[in-house]
This record gives sequence, C-alpha cells and structure tokens, in this order.
Amino acid sequence: MSKFRRKVAPVIDKLKELIYPLFLLITVLLILFAIPKITPFLEKAFIVPRFVWELVLNKEVELKKNDNAINILLLGIAGGNHEGAMLTDTIIFAHLNPQTNNVVLVSIPRDLWIPILQSKINAAYEFGQQKKPGGGLSLAKATVADILGQDIQYAFRVDFSGFIRAVDQLGGIDIDVERSFDDYNYPIPGEENNLCGKSQEETKIAIATISAASTARLFEVFPCRVERLHFDKGQTHMDGQTGLKYVRSRQSEGAEGTDFARSKRQQKLLVALKDKVFSAGVLLNPVKLISLYQTLNKSIDTDIKTWEFDDFIKLARKMEGAKIKTVVIDQGDEEKNRAGILVNPPASQYGAWVLVPRSGDFTEIQEHVRCEITTDNCPLK
Repeated sequence: MSKFRRKVAPVIDKLKELIYPLFLLITVLLILFAIPKITPFLEKAFIVPRFVWELVLNKEVELKKNDNAINILLLGIAGGNHEGAMLTDTIIFAHLNPQTNNVVLVSIPRDLWIPILQSKINAAYEFGQQKKPGGGLSLAKATVADILGQDIQYAFRVDFSGFIRAVDQLGGIDIDVERSFDDYNYPIPGEENNLCGKSQEETKIAIATISAASTARLFEVFPCRVERLHFDKGQTHMDGQTGLKYVRSRQSEGAEGTDFARSKRQQKLLVALKDKVFSAGVLLNPVKLISLYQTLNKSIDTDIKTWEFDDFIKLARKMEGAKIKTVVIDQGDEEKNRAGILVNPPASQYGAWVLVPRSGDFTEIQEHVRCEITTDNCPLK
C-alpha cells in the first residue's frame, strides 16, 4: 500500500462509520415515505400489496356501513373447468357490529328458488359474470339483499383451491365435529365421466339403474368416480383438503346428508379459520399477512377496494373476541321439534329439486333475520 493510501485509510474508515448509519436511515425513510407514493407501480409489478403500507402508516378509511354495522356476503365456488364451476356452493351473509361486538352469520341454502332469476340462488354469481366481468358479485349481492331485506356493503368470493392453500399455510385448523358420518359418494375431481372399465352398453344400464332410484348408488356402479369420506365425532385437526371435504360433503348418510347440515359445517369452518388466524398472529405479522394475501389473491373476487383492506384488518382486530351467532335458513328439524321457514315443493313444479319460502314470499325470512340480528330469542312458529 502506498504512503498516501496508508494516510487516508483511517479517514475513509471513519467516513464509512458515518455513512453506513446514514445510508440505513435514508433506506428506512425511503421505505416509510417514498414507497407508499409509488405503490400503484409496485402493485402492478406484484411486489407488495398497498394495503400493507397503509396499515403500517395507520391510514384511516371510513368503511361503508348500515346502522353502524357492516354487512358482507361470503361466497364459495368449486372453481376449475368442470360444469357448474361458477355455481356458489357456499352462501353466507355476515353481519358485523363493532359497537356491540357481535357477529351474525346467516347461511342460505344453494337450492333456494329465486323467481326473478327463474333459477336457484347458487346461479346468481354465474349469471352476473356471464353478463359482464365483475357482474357476479353485484347480482349475488342484490339477490341476497332482496331475500334477507338487508343492505350488503361488500362481497367476497373465493374458490376452494385458494382456501386449501390458505388453510395449509396456516398449519391446518381444528374443528369440533358434531357427529360422526360417512359419505360414500364424494366426487373425485376430473373423474366425473370415467366409465370405470365398463363397456358402453354396461354404462347405459348402470345410468338407467341409478336414474330409476333403485337401491344402487353411484359408488356401487361407478366406484372410480367417488371416494368414501369418514369423520369421527369430536375435535379434529384438518389440513386444507380435509377441511374442504368436510364442508362440501352433501351425500352422507343420516342427519349430515343435507344442505342445512353442510351450512352449519361451513360456519364452523369459518369460525375455526378465524380462530387460527388470530392464534397464529397473522394480522400482527406483516410477513405472514403478505404471504397469506399472495396465496389468496388469485383465488378471490371482491368489491373491497385495496385501500379499504387495512380498515378491515383493524376491524378484525377490534372484533377478535366477538360473540358469534350462527343462523341457518332451512326446513326445520323434526327431531328437535324446530320449525323451518322453507319447504320442498314437488320437483315437477319447478323442474328440479328446490326450496321455497313456506309463506310464499321472503317476508318471513326478512323478519326472522332482523330478529336474529337484534335479539337472542327468535323462535319460529
């Protein structure tokens, strides 16, 4: 090293000691103040969701409300390329009241007949999407609002593939299975048209046998198309795939083989997912939050604006210990001597197996939902 370099080396080292902290400070300031101003570009580049920075900066956004409460429509679709992929298997109305710290979840059966659509309610989202991109949420919201007599501020649709990934990312969920049940006819994706080694003639006979409503069941005739599900009563840890099967099963034997039982299972899963998110500290951990956002982003359709996400996170924190009431619009329960609001008319009347209000219109449903939202005692006569 030259004499000059030896003389200036200590000075350079001293400058480094001063510059490095200054560089670090500038970097922090850049992250906190400059990045939020260029987040539109970053969002397009899929680098970071803007709502994370708004959360860090504590930006205030006033969420849309109705009488100090927020109503959200939650929809679940199977997704994929098969027939009926855009039909909503899950339809849940969520009423959140931050002032009373109460949440009311109302499940609506997918087979409810909607006169104005001349179809079941589970087709509303699909019909809307066919008319124009983004129209699915609008039509689904309008339809459910008309049924329940409640304004709906936001809607959220997720396909089940995203749900599976999210649950697995959280390490699974714990659900208290109400009763043991078996479902021998759970469909295997992609195997819907598998002939299971049968000839064309054998296939025709098999289909005719099933259509004749004999004792033959699908798993007996086309075993390669379905799998058997079994759940034991009690606390059960489920990964994403198992949780999906638990909530989608609809052909089990006994009391769990109805859409109403499935609606209750869907509500159980939502509560379990909420509990896991809080227990895992996701909402308080920006890294986990970004990761979960990226996992669900491609599987979600919502009319919640990006700049409103942070307020939803704050709302979730505030309502962490909220009292949750679950309500199912159904035909009642004879075993429990509980009346229902819906009835099942002859299939010939509507050309399909459907459910309709026993009163002839949605008035009784609307009154019952209003009661469930405002009080704790809403018996049906």
